[in-house]
Amino acid sequence: MPPAAASKLDYVPPDGGWGWAVVLGAFISIGFSYAFPKSLTVYFKEIQAYFSVSYSQIAWVSSVMLATMYAAGPIASILVNRYGSRPVVMVGGLMVSAGMILASFGTSIVHLYLCVGVIGGLGLALNLQPSLTIVGSYFLVKRPLANGLAMTGSPVVLFTLAPLNQFLFDSFGWRGSFLILGAIVMNCCVAGALMRPVNKNIKPIPKTAPPNGEVSEEKQDETKSEGCLKRFVDVSLFRHRGFLIYLIGNCVMFFGLFAPVVFLAPYARHQGIDEYSSALLLSIFAVVDMFVRPSTGFLGNTKWIRPKIQYFFSFAVLFNGVCHLLCPLAQGHAGLIVYTVFFGIAFGMLCALLFETLMDLIGAQRFSTAVGLVTIIECGPVLLGPPICGALVDSLGDYKYLFYMCGIILVGCGLFFFIMHYYNYKKLEEEKDKSASVETRTPEEEEVELKPSPGTHDEDGSGRRGLHCLRGSFGSKDSFSGVCGQRDECVDCHSCLPASAKASVVLRRSQQQTEKSTFTQKESKLT
Repeated sequence: MPPAAASKLDYVPPDGGWGWAVVLGAFISIGFSYAFPKSLTVYFKEIQAYFSVSYSQIAWVSSVMLATMYAAGPIASILVNRYGSRPVVMVGGLMVSAGMILASFGTSIVHLYLCVGVIGGLGLALNLQPSLTIVGSYFLVKRPLANGLAMTGSPVVLFTLAPLNQFLFDSFGWRGSFLILGAIVMNCCVAGALMRPVNKNIKPIPKTAPPNGEVSEEKQDETKSEGCLKRFVDVSLFRHRGFLIYLIGNCVMFFGLFAPVVFLAPYARHQGIDEYSSALLLSIFAVVDMFVRPSTGFLGNTKWIRPKIQYFFSFAVLFNGVCHLLCPLAQGHAGLIVYTVFFGIAFGMLCALLFETLMDLIGAQRFSTAVGLVTIIECGPVLLGPPICGALVDSLGDYKYLFYMCGIILVGCGLFFFIMHYYNYKKLEEEKDKSASVETRTPEEEEVELKPSPGTHDEDGSGRRGLHCLRGSFGSKDSFSGVCGQRDECVDCHSCLPASAKASVVLRRSQQQTEKSTFTQKESKLT
């Protein structure tokens, strides 16, 4: 795993300028992607009575929509890599709009599954992933702050849609409301129009041609085959240590992440609190979440937290779990308000860092493919988490066991992240030290390492003829043929080596120089 994944770019990100307009577009697009499925719950009771279906059947509308949004991640990755973020987001907005308009004419619950769940969920996937990707292409130094501001769109849109949906439902019913929502969600097309492709000022990259033509052809063929594979799925990510830590922890975490939000209002009503006060808890949660996300992005961008931002994310996961474990101790409306405030703080911190940590681990260039793989694997926990928690409530008859289960899951994931990221940071330091030791070796040490054994390339067994080092540059004597005629000292012509060994020496020197240049640029950028 490279120590400077984020710096592996062939251009310098502007870190501002039009990038802030892109953040605004991502704010709108991400806001609708996450808040829209949650806001539709206002209509569930009326739809349930209209189609005469159970609560479990109507709850599948939001679950299918979220699961489709996550499962379509690889499709969005391919489209973003091929066409860019702007057209993909605009098409996604049109798809969500079409799904809601078609759903307004629905005649069965299955019709809603297809229109709202599948078509709408696919459209939200085309909104979410391109927005996350393009923010990373515009920002490097200020990336945590930019991601935090973009992720703030979710609580802001949810806070706006919740009362608006109630007003639309009272005025037009669920069919008329779906038609109006189909028009409102087309604002995602406006957000996509803001996502102008970044102007890449290409940095000059030194190119060293291999001295052996056969090696060059092999490398070209290998690069072409890898490029064709990465266009669809970058399987090399499954050998990436940081990516595997992120993927395993998040898959378990998502089983207990969203259920407390879904069941917060029902839990309040279960304790005897009226419907208005129960709904107020969600508004309080959204307001707290709204202010915490940009604040978390600002903190994550500081010089104290940015180098070890994975620990900050681990703390946010652990904080969520502790809040859920203490929730059953909150009694009455006042106690639930206190729990909701702390839950909003913890949830906002986690969501603000959720994709920033992935980008920090694997870099902006591979982020589009990585987030596609992550979302399709996470769609299982997203789809099954709330129904499993609901089944637990049905079997035990008390909501407190749901919060205990979610708390235990998140506390376990938080500890897992702390331990594994400590191990990952330690391994990165070891790899960095090892790389630095190779770069700082003296020429005498390199001569000793590459010195041939007596009698191999010399005539008298002295080992002098054929000695070679990496000090000089190749001149007219570098013909890569014959035997070196210098007996007293090495002239660094490499003529005593076979063709394959000479190519290896040249390539290694070129790689060391490139890695040193990239690492220096990354260090100066972050400082």
